[in-house]
Amino acid sequence: MQPSSGKARFVTGSTMAHILTMTAAMGAGLMAIFLVDLADIFFLSLLKKPEITAAMGFAGPILFFTLSICIGSAIAMGALVARQIGMGNEDEARRFVMNIFIYGAIVTGGLSFIIWLSIPQLLSLLGARGEAHNAASAYLRIILPSMPLLSIGMSAGAALRSIGDGKRSALAMLSGSLINAALDPVFIFALDLGIEGAALASVCARFTMAAMALHWLYHQHGFLTWPSKPDLRRQMPAYFAIALPAILTNIATPVGHAYVTASLAPFGDNIMSGAAVLWRIVPVAFFALFALSGSIGPIIGQNFGAGRFDRVKRTFRDSLIFVALYVAGAATVIILLQNWIISAFHITGEGAALAAFFFTWMAGFFVFDGAMFAANAVFNNLGRPRLSTAFNWGKATLGTIPFVTLGAMQFGAKGVFLGLACGEVLFGLLSIYTCLKVIRNKSHEQA
Repeated sequence: MQPSSGKARFVTGSTMAHILTMTAAMGAGLMAIFLVDLADIFFLSLLKKPEITAAMGFAGPILFFTLSICIGSAIAMGALVARQIGMGNEDEARRFVMNIFIYGAIVTGGLSFIIWLSIPQLLSLLGARGEAHNAASAYLRIILPSMPLLSIGMSAGAALRSIGDGKRSALAMLSGSLINAALDPVFIFALDLGIEGAALASVCARFTMAAMALHWLYHQHGFLTWPSKPDLRRQMPAYFAIALPAILTNIATPVGHAYVTASLAPFGDNIMSGAAVLWRIVPVAFFALFALSGSIGPIIGQNFGAGRFDRVKRTFRDSLIFVALYVAGAATVIILLQNWIISAFHITGEGAALAAFFFTWMAGFFVFDGAMFAANAVFNNLGRPRLSTAFNWGKATLGTIPFVTLGAMQFGAKGVFLGLACGEVLFGLLSIYTCLKVIRNKSHEQA
């Protein structure tokens, strides 16, 4: 076992370079998770059964909800470990790593059990009926019990990034994606398990990701210590002070997503199958945006711990520049590849028209989501996590329900996404303004 190389690496050097490095590492990890879902729906689309693809669409908000809880725990890991390292307290950082694994496993295990018991009712609320309901239920019953594994894997990746080992964090998560891609055709086709086979492949992927990250944390950095009851009790308030607001913040998005799903359900399985595919394509295309909150968190956390508010502000500014350039490039690629995507995933009829509309006109609005992700990282790491919660829930409710409802009434399924875009613009701009104000106030407090 080698000594850790974890140091306050982000308090010097180019903030943009740190953003690019850490976003690439975090993004590769999230890409691995998103590719798991994309691989599942790709292989299931080969069955050419719209109700099966629609089932993945109905399962999406529930899976997104569980993923958001795991992301919230990982955010707490990144913020607390990075802050302790920035302050030079590496032993305390080690204790946080193990204890957060325990806290996260308990929280996610309990929540997954409650959700597992409520699967039929939740799917009915989302508008699932008939074969789509049955298939989605079978898929979720297999994959939900693996939620603690996902929490440990994502938190271990956050710990690796916080001590500066972004490369191994990415490799651990990518290993899960490779396992999933390899096992999907075996389970779905060779063993004729269908949608249940896709769920089993995802469970194997989560186990692989967690095992790899834990292996490197222990053998490369010595960052796994035996837990003690006094430390578990002592560090628990600090964990929940960040994790609970972060979880509340992150679950706002799937709640809004659930309303969108319910709004699309009356338009039929064909529309839902198209939505299911684009919901898996978008995270892969915009993976770097989804990575921002976790990737720039350690950068902000270390500089906050070191009292470098000039670098905190510069990190946020550079994040916005990165978001704008990245969205422009990703949206262009999506527009150019949209016909191939629609054909490859066997989307037809109204579902194909909906996907084409989204890829052509809606992708660029993700620049406002990216701004919110960057602002959330600042709020969480500067001790203002409630602002993240307020903005995300505001967007999921006030920025979603009225706009989506009016859009669906006026323009049908396409209007649902037009309504979403209106909420993105409104809350994206508000989050930028508020974030700059928080940084300015915090710097004055520390002056």
